[in-house]
Amino acid sequence: MLDFTCGRAIAVARNEKLQPELLKVGELASRAGVTVRALHHYDRIGLLKPSARAASGYRLYDRADVARLHQVQALRRFGLPLAEIGVVLDQPDTRFAGIVAEQITALRRQIAQASALRGQLVQLQRQLQLGAEPDLANWLSTLELMGAYDSYFTKEELQRLPFFQFDSQRDGIWGRLVARIAALMAGGVPAASRQARHLALHWMRRLERDTAANPDFAIRMGALMEGEPSARQRIGITPELKQYVIDALAENRLRIYANYLDADELRRMREHGGKHGKQWMTLIAAVHQQMHAGAAPGDPAVQALTREWFALFRQGAGDNPATLAKMRLAIDSEPALLAGSWINAEMLAFIRQSAATLQAPR
Repeated sequence: MLDFTCGRAIAVARNEKLQPELLKVGELASRAGVTVRALHHYDRIGLLKPSARAASGYRLYDRADVARLHQVQALRRFGLPLAEIGVVLDQPDTRFAGIVAEQITALRRQIAQASALRGQLVQLQRQLQLGAEPDLANWLSTLELMGAYDSYFTKEELQRLPFFQFDSQRDGIWGRLVARIAALMAGGVPAASRQARHLALHWMRRLERDTAANPDFAIRMGALMEGEPSARQRIGITPELKQYVIDALAENRLRIYANYLDADELRRMREHGGKHGKQWMTLIAAVHQQMHAGAAPGDPAVQALTREWFALFRQGAGDNPATLAKMRLAIDSEPALLAGSWINAEMLAFIRQSAATLQAPR
């Protein structure tokens, strides 16, 4: 909104006396970033008529006129034609606060895009200052990755996906994390080592956070990495590195379970516990979707997912009720068992409530 309190006085009304809070057409055009011709056109079509005219014939605009001009310009940015803008603004229930909120959202997206572009330009500038030739392949890879995101996520989903938003600090953390794990692999350090297990746990917690704790986003990010060579090349997450992290995380969980299970139970877990990772992620995503949609634990769709949940659980743990009870105790007592699984306490409670409606083993 324009500030009239410090504006220069202008000639108004028939007697040409100086009064505040009125702007001539040229001054309004200059301060609002529009052309005089546009304001004349808005007057002719009845979209924005000045509230007064000077004796000399100059159009004069007051605060209400400027507010309407703001609305007109905001709606034009959203792609509405002038004829439709007039209809919208003439409706008595039009809420300008909502229009401003949408403008703010649009500006935030533009700021994020501008920040990403700035980061790329700073990188290019540094390369040029050092006399280095910019890496064309890296630029092309970046452009390909931006297009790849559009193939896996809607625009609304991308707004909620932290991975898509430019964040130099987060990107730096991922770069260092990938480099540290790659160094362990190159040095022949086994995935069961303490360093690998620590980094794998940190990796999965970061990944869960950067996919907005949404398992469906995580599945699609995985598909993007597998299906888009440019994504793998830019981020450096090879299939071998990914498997190393999975193996290290599995070993970390087995070591926690070792405090609760006997040798035979642990051996079965080691042999069968990691065989259904993709099925688990698909199932967790489906449960998350039902919870997000407000489904009740006793709904038939939720009960079907609960049956599948327990069936998968038994494939890894067996059918011994004593073993299942010990594993439940471990899960309830050890938060690290759920780290990076996209399962939280709320989801566990939801599944257990659904199991109770089925009278299933708990």
